[in-house]
Amino acid sequence: MQSQAAENLNPPAVSSTFTHGIVDSLPIVIGYVPVAFAFGLSAVKLGFSPLESIFFSCVIYAGASQFVITALLSAGMSLWVSALTVMAMDIRHLLYGPALRHRIVSRMSGGKTALWAFGLTDEVFAAATAKLMRNNRSWSENWMLGISLCSWLSWVAGTAIGALFGNGPLEQYPVVEASLSFMLPALFLSFLLAAFRRPQSLTIVAALAGALLGVVLFSIPVAILAGISAGCIAALFQPTATETIDEH
Repeated sequence: MQSQAAENLNPPAVSSTFTHGIVDSLPIVIGYVPVAFAFGLSAVKLGFSPLESIFFSCVIYAGASQFVITALLSAGMSLWVSALTVMAMDIRHLLYGPALRHRIVSRMSGGKTALWAFGLTDEVFAAATAKLMRNNRSWSENWMLGISLCSWLSWVAGTAIGALFGNGPLEQYPVVEASLSFMLPALFLSFLLAAFRRPQSLTIVAALAGALLGVVLFSIPVAILAGISAGCIAALFQPTATETIDEH
């Protein structure tokens, strides 16, 4: 009787659908469009054609890294040096897949996994992590496809609009243009705070401290690597949730 009552109070979670992913992608879409618009605007001003700007967003799809690679290429830097710089900035993405796989309890299909893995940006990873932490059983690959696809489409669409208006109205409002790039880190920070739990404070503090030291002493790519490394090392020494419960 008690088990039946518990089941009635806690019904089994229903897997999120592709439509749920589209709905859940709206906060990311709202943040992506203005930042992608700013990138399209910047790329055209640096001498790239609208088609080349859109190609960067379709293939690289890496937010701040696109601003960096277009700036390096326009300054005369070689393609190999530019590519290696961007790879150093984005090496953290190698950890996103294993981090999610560790939490996913359902079986994954190769085709779907490859599709949503391409769209595994910082914000999509944060949204997926928050979803898995709240209710692992309600997560699904269809949901991931919905949120990844809509996020990617919004980024490409925002770039296209910015590239087409490269010499347009925003030239008279440089402050507005500059503020658009702030929305991407602000969006990621909001997802990070949504997934934050008190036992993870050591990892968060270590990652922030490593990133801060890296950016002060070296550069942004070094700061990213230092933050990731410090966070991973701290996570190894941090007690798990079950250990914390046992102690109490």
